[in-house]
Amino acid sequence: MKTATEKQRSTGRRLNAWLLKFSRHWLRGALVIIGLYAGLPYATPVMMKLGLTGPARVLYTLYSPMCHQMAFRSMFLFGDQLFYPRAAAGTDLIPFETYAAQLPQFASVNLEGFDSSLVFAARDFTGNDQMGYKMTLCARDTAIYTFLFLGGLIYSIPYVRRRIRPVPIWLYIFLGLGPIGIDGVSQLLSYPPFNLWPVRETTPFFRVATGAVFGLMNAWLAFPYLEQSFRETRRALEVKFARAGIAV
Repeated sequence: MKTATEKQRSTGRRLNAWLLKFSRHWLRGALVIIGLYAGLPYATPVMMKLGLTGPARVLYTLYSPMCHQMAFRSMFLFGDQLFYPRAAAGTDLIPFETYAAQLPQFASVNLEGFDSSLVFAARDFTGNDQMGYKMTLCARDTAIYTFLFLGGLIYSIPYVRRRIRPVPIWLYIFLGLGPIGIDGVSQLLSYPPFNLWPVRETTPFFRVATGAVFGLMNAWLAFPYLEQSFRETRRALEVKFARAGIAV
């Protein structure tokens, strides 16, 4: 019968063995998790189109704490347009106000302003047969997580993984944080309660472009650092098991 000390040692060895295995395959697990998080927003409009509204609404609810989900800043599938930006964005697309004026969900909303009634109505609106169906993340967030996942896939290539180093912090700030920060903050400060300058509504192109660059830069920063950390953990555990005479 094992003593308490022997049981503790056995438990410790199992935990270390699990940690060693995880340190060898962490990237695979990370890509599965990120892939699911980035992929489900694309699956949700498909579910709505197929009539699977119950599961789709569960996903809208689950993602709602992570994103504002406003329809005029999101991507739609299976409709007239991929995006429905506000008229203030100045694009060639038919503006969101034109569609919303015909919808009962926006009957009591001031479409020309930017108050809580518009925000909540645009958040709750998931789409229809004409406009298509909204993704569970806004266009910028969709691009961030999609390109974070793609960056992880690129990093998983052995040749890349062996040679790439973490992005320099100055470059991460300049290319990763700079464009998305300037784009988002300048838009925010143009609306109430700030009103620092005429209303500026970011175009879908800039939302996707700044999100994509931010996602790639995060992949370039995070994955190499994580690999370094897990490599050190892996080596320490391998030495520990070797000294104990345990093959792993």
